[in-house]
Amino acid sequence: MQISKHLTLEECTRSETADKLKIVNNNPNLATIENMKLLAEKVFEPMRDHFKVPIHVSSMYRGLPLNSAIGGSLSSQHCVGQAMDIDMGDKSKPSNFEIFQYIKKNLKFDQLIWELGDDKNPSWVHVSFSSTKNRNQILKARKNQTGKTYYENF
Repeated sequence: MQISKHLTLEECTRSETADKLKIVNNNPNLATIENMKLLAEKVFEPMRDHFKVPIHVSSMYRGLPLNSAIGGSLSSQHCVGQAMDIDMGDKSKPSNFEIFQYIKKNLKFDQLIWELGDDKNPSWVHVSFSSTKNRNQILKARKNQTGKTYYENF
């Protein structure tokens, strides 16, 4: 099933963690699929069209068992198909930095998060889109001394 021109449902639901832990029910319902289609239309496809290269979605939909297994937030937008993580790798063009900057300057979004990494490049980019209200919130994820992730305004 196609979520958008360049994105399949299989790509949006695959997870190495789910495979490792044998979590087999990572299937979104119809309302969640509609959210995924909107996210793809408003964020993924414009980004794909701009850069003219495949964009690697490392995580999109997460059912509750998978989200719990990875320690995701109880209110994670991934669980309702409104969020995706993009990771272009260390040597790819565009870089995660370029992805982040493009979304920040050109697209509407709910949250845009510079996930860990360093001051030059995030380890990955988290972006969400809501059909009802987009906050245009930009955050930076960091780790404290105990290894717990926290977020600050970017």
